[in-house]
Amino acid sequence: MAKMYVNPNVKKGHLNPELQGHFSEHLGRCIYEGIYVGENSEIPNVNGMRTDVVEALKEIHVPVLRWPGGCFADEYHWRDGIGPKAGRKKMINTHWGGVVEDNSFGTHEFMELCRQLGCKTYINGNVGSGTVQEMSEWVEYMTFEGVSPLADLRRANGHEEPWTVDYFGVGNENWGCGGNMRPEYYGDLYRRYQTYVRNYDSKKPIQKVACGANAEDYHWTDKVLETTFDHGYGFMNGLSLHYYTLPTGNWNKKGSALEFDEKEWYRTLKATLKMEELITRHGAIMDQYDPQKRIGMIVDEWGTWYDVEPGTNPGFLYQQNTMRDALVAGINLNLFNKHCDRVKMANIAQMVNVLQAVILTEGAQMVKTPTWHVFHMYSHHQDGELVESFAETREIGAEEHVRVPNLTESVSCSKDGRLHLTLTNLSVDEAEEMECIFAQTKINSGKGTILTGAMGAHNTFEMPDQVHEEDFTAFTVDGDRVSFTLPPCSVLHLELEI
Repeated sequence: MAKMYVNPNVKKGHLNPELQGHFSEHLGRCIYEGIYVGENSEIPNVNGMRTDVVEALKEIHVPVLRWPGGCFADEYHWRDGIGPKAGRKKMINTHWGGVVEDNSFGTHEFMELCRQLGCKTYINGNVGSGTVQEMSEWVEYMTFEGVSPLADLRRANGHEEPWTVDYFGVGNENWGCGGNMRPEYYGDLYRRYQTYVRNYDSKKPIQKVACGANAEDYHWTDKVLETTFDHGYGFMNGLSLHYYTLPTGNWNKKGSALEFDEKEWYRTLKATLKMEELITRHGAIMDQYDPQKRIGMIVDEWGTWYDVEPGTNPGFLYQQNTMRDALVAGINLNLFNKHCDRVKMANIAQMVNVLQAVILTEGAQMVKTPTWHVFHMYSHHQDGELVESFAETREIGAEEHVRVPNLTESVSCSKDGRLHLTLTNLSVDEAEEMECIFAQTKINSGKGTILTGAMGAHNTFEMPDQVHEEDFTAFTVDGDRVSFTLPPCSVLHLELEI
């Protein structure tokens, strides 16, 4: 029997809702068809946003949405996406699929989507191919309330009041698709560009996010901070980190989303668990410059990346989503919780129809993926306080050199005093008997939900509920202890009254 120890009296940090953020790029069918169908579509919509998708996203309480990219951000010119749609410039999306981008989804549409979702806005600006003036004018267009040519242009385009931009990314992946820059060069550019991301409303300051590293590029983190930090505090609120789970570790042959065996299952989970090493090591570099942790680590691209579904456009990055992806989501969200002292936001890639999507669509059909259900379960953590917890684990795996802990967990206390436990059982075939012991705390009652199934189980448009949450009642409460059996290949949420 594995024991898990929880001390609700020791608070470890605040869980920003943004730890469960999302990312939407002009890539494949994420925006077009997935989120935006246009006002004249036969698919039910409100101001062009498809109603079924918006309602499903509201169910998981999307806290923040990042847009327009991704690699697309550094070739996006915001003026192409404003004004009457018939007159908007058409272009080729050179990064993703070589298709025509008609710019019918632009600034106004993104802000409308966030309004419908009730979430914060995270705009990614163009450093790779854009100018300081262009970025500065975009911020003015969106956020300035007074009289100016840009504010007047916004009004002329139908929006009288300024919007709130909560986060602004100064470039994206500038070490690669965003310009192939050296970290010192980008650091100097960041200093320059962020200067003109003005806070026109002092009551709603924009949080500025610098382009951070790709996976284990610790040199990038160090040199960007070294180049920028002699400027002092106040110019950088976040530093991004991108890391994708690749089962094979090979970008040229990443493996199938549906056809995999136990060896690939554990390789995938092992690759996912590398996230903790990345957070720890990049965090240690950040600590050298920012020991007070004023700058948040922003993991604004994470998730699984497989070979595309056969028969689909390889530039659209469409893949299915199984219980394996549900475990990847649970592991990552537990890790972000555990490192909430440094990690302040994390955005899964991507929201709809791309990579580890929470929703898939095909025409008027929509399906919630296993990953959607994990976000639904974990939403109880949002805005809670992380409490001290530890679980006894053992190493498992199908290969001697690929071993993973059988369990991951995190625990929070919500504002109403309830405890929320989330656990993952990484084993393909072994259940785990659990006893949770709570220090100096009596558990009065509880309820739970569980997501479980065969490792390749997934939802399709023909069978949309093969993988779904079920009530979990098979636990006993005895004073300061809660006991249950955690099925293999499962994600569990327990809500406990104390």
